[in-house]
Amino acid sequence: MKKILLVFLMLMFTNVVFAQKTISGLINDADGKPLASASVTIEEPGKNAILAYGISNAKGEYKVTFNSSEMNLDLKIKAFNQKPITKSIKNEDQKLNFSMDSQATEIQEVRLKTKLITKKGDTISYDLKSFENKNDRTLADVLKKIPGIEVNKDGTVLYQGEAINKFYVNGKDLMEGGYGTVNNSLPKDAVSKVEVLENHQPVSILRDKVPSEQAALNIKLKKSVTMTGRGEIGAGFSPLLWNVKLTPMFFGQKNQWVVNYKANNNGESVENEGNILSFGNRWEGRRSQAAQKSWTNLETAGVPNIPEKRYLLNNVHFFSANLLTSPFKNKEWELKANASYTNNSITREDVQTKVFGPQSPTVDGGGIFISSTDNRFFDNVAKGELVFTKNAKKGFFKNTTTWNSFWNTDRANVDNNLPPAKNDVTATPINKFANESLESPTGTFQNSLSTIIPWKDKLVNFMSYVKYQKDRQTMTVSPGKYMEQFGFSAFDKITQYANSETIEVNHSASVGFSYRKWTFTPEFGLNLNFNNLKSAITGSIDNSRYYLGRDKQNDVDWNEVQPYTQVGINFKSQNFNLNLTLPMNFYGITYKDNMRQNYLDKSKTVFEPNLFASLDFASFFKIWAFANQSYDFGNFGFLYGGNILTSPTNLQVRYSDNVQMPQYLSRMAGTRLEYRNPLNNLFFNVRYNYSTNKRNLIEAYSTNGFISTLTLQALENSTKSQTESAEIGKYFPKFKTNLSVNASNTDSNSFSNFNGIFGESTNSRQSMGIKFNNTYFSWLSIDYNINMNWNKNSNKVLNTVLNSSGWNHNLSTYIYPSDNHTFGFNWDDLSTKASGQNFRNSFFDLSYQYTWVKRKIDFEFKWLNIANRKVYETVSVDAFQQLVTTNQMYIRPSQFMFTVKFNFK
Repeated sequence: MKKILLVFLMLMFTNVVFAQKTISGLINDADGKPLASASVTIEEPGKNAILAYGISNAKGEYKVTFNSSEMNLDLKIKAFNQKPITKSIKNEDQKLNFSMDSQATEIQEVRLKTKLITKKGDTISYDLKSFENKNDRTLADVLKKIPGIEVNKDGTVLYQGEAINKFYVNGKDLMEGGYGTVNNSLPKDAVSKVEVLENHQPVSILRDKVPSEQAALNIKLKKSVTMTGRGEIGAGFSPLLWNVKLTPMFFGQKNQWVVNYKANNNGESVENEGNILSFGNRWEGRRSQAAQKSWTNLETAGVPNIPEKRYLLNNVHFFSANLLTSPFKNKEWELKANASYTNNSITREDVQTKVFGPQSPTVDGGGIFISSTDNRFFDNVAKGELVFTKNAKKGFFKNTTTWNSFWNTDRANVDNNLPPAKNDVTATPINKFANESLESPTGTFQNSLSTIIPWKDKLVNFMSYVKYQKDRQTMTVSPGKYMEQFGFSAFDKITQYANSETIEVNHSASVGFSYRKWTFTPEFGLNLNFNNLKSAITGSIDNSRYYLGRDKQNDVDWNEVQPYTQVGINFKSQNFNLNLTLPMNFYGITYKDNMRQNYLDKSKTVFEPNLFASLDFASFFKIWAFANQSYDFGNFGFLYGGNILTSPTNLQVRYSDNVQMPQYLSRMAGTRLEYRNPLNNLFFNVRYNYSTNKRNLIEAYSTNGFISTLTLQALENSTKSQTESAEIGKYFPKFKTNLSVNASNTDSNSFSNFNGIFGESTNSRQSMGIKFNNTYFSWLSIDYNINMNWNKNSNKVLNTVLNSSGWNHNLSTYIYPSDNHTFGFNWDDLSTKASGQNFRNSFFDLSYQYTWVKRKIDFEFKWLNIANRKVYETVSVDAFQQLVTTNQMYIRPSQFMFTVKFNFK
């Protein structure tokens, strides 16, 4: 597949670039005045297909780029109230001027027919009504069917395979990246069209100066002032089930707001709607998804790779409120206030079987070991955010203040059939049971400021970012004998404490000035990062606590001082964009172990360039190029000299006598060819990426299959990875069918040190997917997705190969005998195969929906998992350890739900 994709890419590039021709000129009316909005198309004679097109600007100028093997072509010009022109031209570069004669047209009958997809400049507009089916209710339902657009499992919207950078509603960014709530709850009937803003630069003052490689989505509502929203109330059984969703929304010209309350125990993680899915760009300041620093974790049951409604055993309450307003008469200023709170509990359970082969470096002579894990997770998360913004042509200002708090409590019951020690041939496995708990409160504060001020013909940018985070984690495992290999067998209970604090400060200043189509931006900055970790392991006997020595304690500082200077070079023309960043970064990093008086430091000045460029050609084609080089000198938590239980079965010390400060060098290069033709509803892209990573350290594991220890070793190693992929999608209006096919190939290698054996593994993975939806018949709609994958995992030390494969598909079909009635059938089928074992997991659902058309209210009856399947089974392989793992994960049983769904107005 890799060779085929490369050949396809080269042939395509050669064909469209080296045969490319351009025709340009002026179009005037009979009086010699420029004609704007005249359409110019290039066609091959005798064929009813448009090769390329252009539209004249206000000065009457036009430009069309195309490629064709024909000797002669037809050039056609059309404009309102003008006589059309058709001219035979030679297939060569040329300039042609035209004068159009007036021609009044008598219109006897007018029929309005909305185009499915239209393109104007960098904006592609989709008529939403053309892609929906009768069962769709929200914007997200329809977005999944639009060619060129995908929606990931986490709700992220992709265009041509890349995440969007903004999600607007009527041109306003209310949600600041957390657009999942609007996407899932905005009624489709309120939407007029969806606009893709290609190469979107969110900062207005930079739009003609600094290009962007990402696209944005703008949702155009039917009314400029809209009160809408979506609600659901449901109940069911097996066990007692409930579901509440209430999301009223208001979108006005000055104010927008969304209030959202969602709660359920039927397997839907509504709390993820608050996640940040798009991050704008660096000129808007720093934005990040708040996360806890994880020093220790419980043993955790596996998560099935199936829709979460199949396995998620939850009880969640999620509330959020988002407000956007223009507080001043000057509407360029906006104030946004966002708040959310989550209370969630989840249970999860699995049984895992590990089979080690006779040549395994992990277990002598091989063996079979079984463990079962039962988890209960209790999460409380609160967030508040204030955003003050001015985004105008004459200046930019944005300040974002964010507070986050986490109060999490987790529990686990684990029953392990532990293997004997690797070198103890007389020992036998012993069943050992453990109760585990983890308390992990976290608090964070962040403030990001960015402003761009015009100064004469220059732009001055100041940026500031401040973050403070405090994490506390306490893990308890009882009984202590569970971890006797670590020397804890004498204790009733083992407790791991870990407290950490982080202060991060980033400041920068830059000046941008332009010369013709070039923009140069020199920048100076200073990044500071100060961190401290304190940890200890204690043992308890009869409620008396004992510290287990200095080797089980840490008091570590990790501090970074990074001044830098860089120059940004941007070139922007009608068809070509270039962005080149040339930074010189000085890294000053110190590691200090206050208990052992160990000290390491790293001072290095490095060059870390970054490049991306794009070229539009032949009207519908675009080619991208990417390249960058970066260094990684480690981060807080990479080194510590005292042992930490990162889990009850994993004891880590990230230090040794000969250890060095980490120094990793990564390089990446890639290219992407895109084709976007709204005239025939065809989209495709071809990609190639190559990356390398050179390291001076390696992690050394010692394990018997369950109990593991880790240290660091100074050993140079290099890894590489390359990926080729292609995707093509087309909408067939005549058959009301959307079809897309994607394929990819990835080859990579890795180095490992298991039980003193150093070696290399390689992995080759191929995947292919097909998406199909059809609404040709008014009484039937069909959605079908299938994804297949093949893996080849090779152990270079033992010269062994383990193969695995899998596929999953989903079929959703709905029958509409009348406007009031909808019958639905859903089929999920997932399979994994490895080492002679094959597990297939099939799920079937039925639904019936009655619609009160006048009130736009749905009454839905749904029966999920009709076969009452209670376990999801998978198999996976690890060639280096000669390990085959099967996992049985407990999922939701058969359940029945009755739900009332309605719109707010």
